[in-house]
Amino acid sequence: MLLASSVVGSLPQPEWLIDRSKLAGRMPPRVRAKELWRVAPDQLTEAQNDATLVAIRAQEEAGLDILTDGEMRRESYSNHFATALEGVDIDNPGTTINRNGEPYPVPRLAGPISRPAPIQVEDVKFLRAHTDKIIKITVPGPFTMSQQAQNDHYPDAESAAMDLAAAVNAEIKDLHAAGADVVQIDEPWLQARPEIAREFGVRALNRALEGVVGTTAVHLCFGYAALVHERPAGYSFLPELAACTADQISIETAQSKLDLGVLEDLAGKTIILGVIDLSTPEVESSQVVADRVRRAFDHVPPERIVLSTDCGMKYLPRASAQGKMRALADAAAILRAEVS
Repeated sequence: MLLASSVVGSLPQPEWLIDRSKLAGRMPPRVRAKELWRVAPDQLTEAQNDATLVAIRAQEEAGLDILTDGEMRRESYSNHFATALEGVDIDNPGTTINRNGEPYPVPRLAGPISRPAPIQVEDVKFLRAHTDKIIKITVPGPFTMSQQAQNDHYPDAESAAMDLAAAVNAEIKDLHAAGADVVQIDEPWLQARPEIAREFGVRALNRALEGVVGTTAVHLCFGYAALVHERPAGYSFLPELAACTADQISIETAQSKLDLGVLEDLAGKTIILGVIDLSTPEVESSQVVADRVRRAFDHVPPERIVLSTDCGMKYLPRASAQGKMRALADAAAILRAEVS
């Protein structure tokens, strides 16, 4: 679809599902954080299903073209997947330095990494069963997971990343087979640690994408706006993604006011263009959003643009998220009328 609209991945979880006061102001958990859930363990799956239905309907009512499950079942974008892998010691976590330069508990790689069973296939099947729209599911990337871990098994981070990539690769193939139209790999730490990323980030990505036949995307961002307030003038790792085999590249441009000339380095890729500012609950007008998209037309044709949010909407108030999604869908309609 020309100038389709979609969120990056997450939506705000309902207060009845997760304790948002505990979630607010803390970095996304890398290890399990069961204390965030308000629902008893024996009722949690049912509650997460109900919240996912709410997320699906919210996106449909806003008029979005590509839907996600809102990541209602996750404590964070990465820990749901990372802590389900064989070789990860979830009972004795490790420590690493987060994006704000602070020590933070993370999964500890204690043995060879493997994926003993599909992790998110049932999530995709549930999403597919409850909407006729195009659907997208997200998975954490191998480079990001390698940086969000304490490596006590592999000789180096690249070796860990390649085994993580093999696990992601198997998952992506199963997700497409289960009905996902788009699978997005979330790789924010390519931007956070560009020097290391240049050593093996693209190799790990391409291993994760090896043999995949469905549509794939890679998402880069500067961190959740609610937690990481400063935005650099540009990406420290982006042109390098021209060498990855993903079909689409997802970037943020609204809050950062990114110079979109960098998009010319990604010729041939579809750009998932972040044009919703998540640093404020204020809802932009559809015209403001449309203007942000128009900035890209000098560098990327409309046929290769998907309108999206800067990052996940997990930390926003629900009413703000709903308004921003509607502005996004309305902007897409305005622009389609102009260019068609």
